[in-house]
Amino acid sequence: MKAIVYYSMAGNTEYIAEYIAGKVEADLIKLVPKKEYPNSGFKKFFWGGKSAVMGETPALEPYEFDSDKYDHIIFGTPVWAACFVPPIRTFIKENKEKLAGKKISIFVSFSGGGADKVIEKLKKFLDVEKLEAELILIDPKDKPSDEKNKMIDEFCEKL
Repeated sequence: MKAIVYYSMAGNTEYIAEYIAGKVEADLIKLVPKKEYPNSGFKKFFWGGKSAVMGETPALEPYEFDSDKYDHIIFGTPVWAACFVPPIRTFIKENKEKLAGKKISIFVSFSGGGADKVIEKLKKFLDVEKLEAELILIDPKDKPSDEKNKMIDEFCEKL
């Protein structure tokens, strides 16, 4: 069985997570920080970017993750300052040993840049050499297209 572990502020990453869950049998595990990040204006980019670059690990609201149920973990993250988001960092730190030996896939949504760097940083943080699948999309919810949906479908075929 698969688990999709993701964080989404603007809804783009959540859009992809829900789309994938609709195509493959997967549980959704949405990560929610106990203290929300600002979600608009300068503060959004300053605090989110600073938190990502500094490698912060925010406290999360309780989530259910029984690693014994899953053989494949799919991580979904937006790009913040060419980094994966701090809630994903927290989840991995809290479950590092439980993730060992699992198949790993990653999808990334972004508006600016740095998505390739995010996948490499996340692979390194997870200590994995090979991914089952990877996907990078620009604003899939805000700017949907048949081509983006096709890319998600191709990602799902690799899972």
